[in-house]
Amino acid sequence: MADYTFPDDLTAAQTRLHQATAELAALCRSLPWSVEPMDGWEGETHPHTGAVTGGRPASPGWTDEEKAAVDRLRAECRTLSATVTVHEHWAMYSGEDVYKARQALKAATRPSVVPVVDVAAAA
Repeated sequence: MADYTFPDDLTAAQTRLHQATAELAALCRSLPWSVEPMDGWEGETHPHTGAVTGGRPASPGWTDEEKAAVDRLRAECRTLSATVTVHEHWAMYSGEDVYKARQALKAATRPSVVPVVDVAAAA
């Protein structure tokens, strides 16, 4: 892969986009399966093994703080995505070179560890 030099503001935006996306994914994995309170349902028992598959426990829904944290992170991800996508730096490339440069930026700024998100701090 060719060596690329990226402006600091573009690198910072892409780095934060990686972080915000990982924070949003971690937060969503930690939340109940339904945004609103919802009854659960029982799974089905396999006739030969007795293993139960499917089903869900009741969901208490998300708190207002959890909803606000998800909304804030989604909005930040959208804003950062737009910032990175329309950055003036990309005008210096054409054709598949734009794609290659964008992939190089993503690889150069990708964090090595997925953060753990505290819902109260994220809100």
